[in-house]
Amino acid sequence: MKLKNILVGAMLMATCSLFAQETVYKFTKVVENPATPVKNQANTGTCWCYGTTSFIESELIRTGKGEIDLSEMFTVRHNYNKRIYDNYIRRGRGNITPGSLAHMAINMMDKYGLVPEYAYDGINYDSVKHNHDELSMYVKALASVTTERKVVTPESKELQEALFDIYLGELPETFEYNGKEYTPKSFVEYLGLDFSDYVEITSFTHHPFYQKVQVEVPDNWDHGTMYNVPIEEFINIIDYSLHNGYTLVWDGDCSEAGYVFERELCIVPQDTKLTRKQILESTEIIPEIEVTQEIRQQFFETFLTVDDHLEHITGIYTDQNGVKYYNTKNSWGLDRNGTGYHKMSENFVKGKTISILVNKNGIPKDIRKKLGL
Repeated sequence: MKLKNILVGAMLMATCSLFAQETVYKFTKVVENPATPVKNQANTGTCWCYGTTSFIESELIRTGKGEIDLSEMFTVRHNYNKRIYDNYIRRGRGNITPGSLAHMAINMMDKYGLVPEYAYDGINYDSVKHNHDELSMYVKALASVTTERKVVTPESKELQEALFDIYLGELPETFEYNGKEYTPKSFVEYLGLDFSDYVEITSFTHHPFYQKVQVEVPDNWDHGTMYNVPIEEFINIIDYSLHNGYTLVWDGDCSEAGYVFERELCIVPQDTKLTRKQILESTEIIPEIEVTQEIRQQFFETFLTVDDHLEHITGIYTDQNGVKYYNTKNSWGLDRNGTGYHKMSENFVKGKTISILVNKNGIPKDIRKKLGL
């Protein structure tokens, strides 16, 4: 009987949450751009690569190449190698954790190329899903040895490659696609990608506007730069891109109570004491903070906005009150909310975004001129 009551209670809670989701926020599509199916990064810190790869896949759809499933782990492996050396050259003071930003994925794609998922799935161990727990521990150990010995030997490089071969599989030198043989670099040529088209945009007042700046977040371990614009122009860039057939990469904060992926909703509640569970089960539209440039800056400087996730923005929706939301593709599979997508309010994007990566042709001309693009 006790078990029965627990099961009934769980079903009622799930029903209430579903009822709240389906009946409170009613969304109407404004614009939606094509994207490939949702994937699952599983137990890896590689959202930066999944979100950026999904973006590139949408770029290929936009340019007429069709729907192509690209390998994330091909890019991730090259990124692992770069971060190990970066940590070494910084005397062990680099960021050896799995996190990165969108431009790092773009840089690896530009340097090493791309391969389809079937040519390199990156799972060479007994699992149907990605799991980098053990691999990450060995990466840290290997990085610490070279740093302590103050030398990178041929043997340590060989050991490093062997480690990735064991866990991720050997890198393909060539592969077949549609009956033709390609290398990773020649495949990029076939796809017609020009990685110089992609730029990162941010919005913070402690840096000058309309210049390239380094944003001080741990995942920017290679000290990459991005263009800094006022928040209203930041939003204008997102809207213009989406309305003109482009999608965007989003980097920001998923640790907030207002980030309720199970409800497909991200908001900035006026009531800062609300828990994620309360937002999940709410049967009313929750009032939001009207995020300004000053509030955004305050969030960042008090560490209320951090860079802990990266996703792919594909469209714009409005709720029944005309409030704008951005439809966003995650890389957590379908199990947690059934769609793999969620909707970020404009206030959430204003307050909880670190940066976006866009095709520069998706930036309004007047803003491009200010940025020298």
